[in-house]
Amino acid sequence: SCIRDKKSPKNIIFLIGDGMGVDQVYAALTAKKGNLEMARCPITGFVKTDAADNYITDSAAGATAFATGTKTNNGLLSIGPFGDTLQTLIEIAELNGLATGLVATSKITHATPAGYISHNISRDNYEEIALDFLKTDIDVFIGGGRNNFEVRTDSLNLSDILRQRNYNVVYDIEGVKSITQGKLAGLLYPDHPPKYTEGRNDMLEVSALKAVELLDIYESGFFLMIEGSQIDWGGHDKDSEYLVAEAVDFDNVVGKILDFAEKDGETLVVISADHETGGYSIIGGDIKTGEVQGVFTTGDHSAVMVPLFAYGPGAEQFSGIQENTDIFHK
Repeated sequence: SCIRDKKSPKNIIFLIGDGMGVDQVYAALTAKKGNLEMARCPITGFVKTDAADNYITDSAAGATAFATGTKTNNGLLSIGPFGDTLQTLIEIAELNGLATGLVATSKITHATPAGYISHNISRDNYEEIALDFLKTDIDVFIGGGRNNFEVRTDSLNLSDILRQRNYNVVYDIEGVKSITQGKLAGLLYPDHPPKYTEGRNDMLEVSALKAVELLDIYESGFFLMIEGSQIDWGGHDKDSEYLVAEAVDFDNVVGKILDFAEKDGETLVVISADHETGGYSIIGGDIKTGEVQGVFTTGDHSAVMVPLFAYGPGAEQFSGIQENTDIFHK
């Protein structure tokens, strides 16, 4: 058992807004008429995002930096630039008796969550990544990607194997709500979840809070990563409305997690991004009406530093300008 002092957290919740730069955060603030939940965090900082082989990172290298503390090449998942296997935070937490969880608004096999669970030479090897969920004792994972577990070229049904290992395997948000204890695999969509505005609704909030509820049962503490995956996709699509709706959804979830952390008193919450997407720039708007006018300079990622917000025991170490790999070590 780990002996902790009052200054170190029992639980860590890391929220990643994929593709979320400062403009995305300010767009959410504007759309919410000034009521940004992230602004409740007393500690702020910036994160440098470059990959080992590229000034501009992708989500696989970005997730690997956060999950392992090592910079790697774009496309690689928790494998170093020279092919070495890198131990992830989830693996370390499990070895130390902590409960663990992953929640995303993408396929749960997609690059960001995969960086925490998988070791693969390509982020696109979704079926292999799904198999890696069986190689660790992760307690809760919720997202899309059911087909990667059940409709596979090797004809394996990984959901059946998960059930044999005492996971509750559920296929919709009502199923998530119904589980009150034990392990949970929420495979809520065949592929990616839909946009927030096109039927996903409060999936992220319900899933994140359920993960916290299930993981908080464990006396040893927990590590949970929650990703607002589709802020990134709004940037790739050069679609400001899509981006803003996703950033608002993410910030609303941040608020619920901060509510938990305030009550709990032993939870460190860190909120950041793997990179910025779209070279997004706000060129007009109105906080009173919530109107945001944004333009894009690229349909891909940019190299700029991304914001970080921290709350709770240990939060003070996260101020200033830091490398993405520093987040892991801190």
